[in-house]
Amino acid sequence: MKKLSLLFVLIFTLPLFITGCTGKSEEKYTSYTLFCEYDEANHTLDGKESVEIFNKYENSLSELKFFLYPNSFSEGNEAVSTSYFNRAYPTGEVSYGNIEIESVKSDDEALSFAISEGGNILTITLQEEIYPNEKVCVDIEFTVKLANINHRLGYGNNTVNFGNFYPILCVYENGFVENSFVLNGDPFYSETANYDVTLSFDKSFALASSGDIVSESVSGEDNVVKIEAKKVRDFAFTLSTKFQKVSSMVGDITVNYFYYDDANFSENLEVACEAMSTFQELFGEYPYKTINVAKTNFCFGGMEYPNLVFISDEVEDAETYKYVIVHELAHQWWYSLIGNNEFSEAWLDESLTEYSTALFFEKNDKYCIAYDDIISGALQSYRLFVNTYKDILGDVDESMNRSLSEFNTEPEYVNCVYTKGVLMFDSVRNTLGDNKFFKCLQNYFADFEYKTATGQDLIESFSKTSKAKLDGFFNAWLNGEVVLDNE
Repeated sequence: MKKLSLLFVLIFTLPLFITGCTGKSEEKYTSYTLFCEYDEANHTLDGKESVEIFNKYENSLSELKFFLYPNSFSEGNEAVSTSYFNRAYPTGEVSYGNIEIESVKSDDEALSFAISEGGNILTITLQEEIYPNEKVCVDIEFTVKLANINHRLGYGNNTVNFGNFYPILCVYENGFVENSFVLNGDPFYSETANYDVTLSFDKSFALASSGDIVSESVSGEDNVVKIEAKKVRDFAFTLSTKFQKVSSMVGDITVNYFYYDDANFSENLEVACEAMSTFQELFGEYPYKTINVAKTNFCFGGMEYPNLVFISDEVEDAETYKYVIVHELAHQWWYSLIGNNEFSEAWLDESLTEYSTALFFEKNDKYCIAYDDIISGALQSYRLFVNTYKDILGDVDESMNRSLSEFNTEPEYVNCVYTKGVLMFDSVRNTLGDNKFFKCLQNYFADFEYKTATGQDLIESFSKTSKAKLDGFFNAWLNGEVVLDNE
């Protein structure tokens, strides 16, 4: 997520050069080598990206497609809905950003490329077809201009956020999947890859990022930080001149909390540690060395990236702030380690993540947030949503299994994906019983770790583990056939 849980509150609640691709992709994963230099004076990021792609598909590839999320902040694309305008723009005025592709090469030879209308997709034409089990390396030079916006990507008064900032390879499914920009949810879909990243930025900044820091040095007025992130879904970072950091250990995992203006920093670090411990026990081992929780300028509740989560400084209530931390950390399992097409099946990671948050509070009763209260609150919220929409519009689409572009409003998206998702997984648990249900979660995680999954994959995994035919059960919820609008 990216948004604050609606079960509790809705908040309206040194130039650097690439020398080409080196080494081999681990286990046939795509490899990214990034060299990025941030210019604070102009709020721009100059980037050079070398991408090694192994063709693991049955078809030959004559072109490659990359998603260009920074262009969702360009003029002509709406970055936020009107209800979030004041939270998003610190100056009160709309600000724009974009990504410019300066050049694309392979083996030092220029490649032709085109950017789609609207700017979301970069298409690169290869010099030669790449056949199955062959690989290709492309070098992309780009410049990102940041908008003055409290969002995944942009600069605010306290932090500079770099989420989804670079060209990322589209997932191939008998053709590259091209998601569009939308206001609801997260239109992201990517496969596990390996990253070697070098970042250069003014030494007044502190850094929180995906991956593990390999080395740090100073060049003139800049810090130069080298980061390694192996087998991760994508890469993100955030900078701030105000960050303070506290750390603790959960087994062999270092948990870091980057914060400013937080009198409850020790409690927030503690809940992050307990979330990591609880989710490992419930779902499976967290395979990385580090998890970073960073307070940031962000108009929604929070946002997840591998090894890094953003928590909005707009969340003022201490209880809700902890809730958001837990939710975002649950995404390390459902989105980061098991990926999915968040555009077409947002419920798959968000519903399970929101339900996992309820499980955390059930297992950690010291926070005095009762599991039964979460479920009853979800039911009341969902009934209110349905009845209100029926009173106003005469009808309401209660289906969960829709693409992000098919949700008409944000309340419809939140209630169908988050709130109803909690009720669905609670119903699955009641049907199967605790032993089978938790075994289903663990087997699903074990089967699809580092992979991408579909809703049908989850249903089949649960059915196999429980030895029960669950297609009809899940589809009744997903297609809106389960009625919850009456007392």
